[in-house]
Amino acid sequence: MDVLKLLVFLAGLSLVAWTLITAIRGFVLPRGTDDLLPRLVFVALRYVFALSMRKVRSFKRRDQIMAMYAPFGLFALLPAWLTLVLVGYMCMYWAVGTGTWFDAFKLSGSSLLTLGFATTEQVFMSILVFSEAILGLILVALLIGYLPAIYSAFARREIAVTGLEVRAGKPPSAVELLKRYNRLHGLDRLGEVWAAWETWFADIEESHVSLPVLAFFRSPHPDRSWVTAAGAVLDAAALTASTIDVPFDIRSAICIRAGYLALRGIAEFFRIPFDPNPKPNDPISITRAEFDAACDELAQSRVPLKSDRDQAWRDFAGWRVNYDTALLALAQLVMAPYAPWASDRLVKHGGPKYTRLMSDVPLP
Repeated sequence: MDVLKLLVFLAGLSLVAWTLITAIRGFVLPRGTDDLLPRLVFVALRYVFALSMRKVRSFKRRDQIMAMYAPFGLFALLPAWLTLVLVGYMCMYWAVGTGTWFDAFKLSGSSLLTLGFATTEQVFMSILVFSEAILGLILVALLIGYLPAIYSAFARREIAVTGLEVRAGKPPSAVELLKRYNRLHGLDRLGEVWAAWETWFADIEESHVSLPVLAFFRSPHPDRSWVTAAGAVLDAAALTASTIDVPFDIRSAICIRAGYLALRGIAEFFRIPFDPNPKPNDPISITRAEFDAACDELAQSRVPLKSDRDQAWRDFAGWRVNYDTALLALAQLVMAPYAPWASDRLVKHGGPKYTRLMSDVPLP
């Protein structure tokens, strides 16, 4: 084997090894990994979806289009893997003397797809053929085995999101959640909500970083979203801790911390910038006028409020600043439906237009 063929063989072997490592890191390793291949696949596909929605103005129609984004991206990974493996083995076949590049292509494709129409009598090349066939089956099995994990995590997420509609209305609102609890259950029962959603936040942080495609799986109903649900619960907990005149419940503070850590963890994976150590008096996207309007609405529904409105505002802003940037950025990233104090910030207040989707890609 001359130097050129040796280099081609090593290049093909490296390409196959890199593809296999990428698949293992993405589908087997239980942690989020920032790999080039999935990023390129999803970014390229996002461009296609952005072009298809360029003239679509109805959110319902845009939601229907974007509902296909994550499934298409997931299944696009398989042909991407197989193509790279085919090219890698084609280089190795050519280097060990299979003949022309077209002969190497036929042998690689026949072996990868286990078609069997191209064969070889050489021992070393036969080993390569068998290894390629096994690798092709492994990649297909990885994707098939990946799907139950995704839909299991998706179902856990959506049960809580759907259940929130009963408590917080549609779209979910922190003010509505507090009004309904005060009227139906009593504010002393809110601790159950904070405990349940603390667990939910821990679950989505683990699942949406380990399985990042989950972030783009949309809820079955276009007016629901895991991002807006998270925002409503966090704002309700922040209002309870800062503004509602009830005994302080440590579970609300723990829920807020679990929530902003989860949103920050997911935002960090998608390369969304945020301040990890914000000051309590840093600006937030909620205005004082909006806060006062929310307090007035709560007071009209006989929700007990603390007498010092100025201190309540400062306390609320001190809680909200921990998750404000990540919440708005993720709402933009996943094209979340309208919800007060969350996705409405992007239009109503000219909020931050984050243009990162695992790379610098303009979002629709």
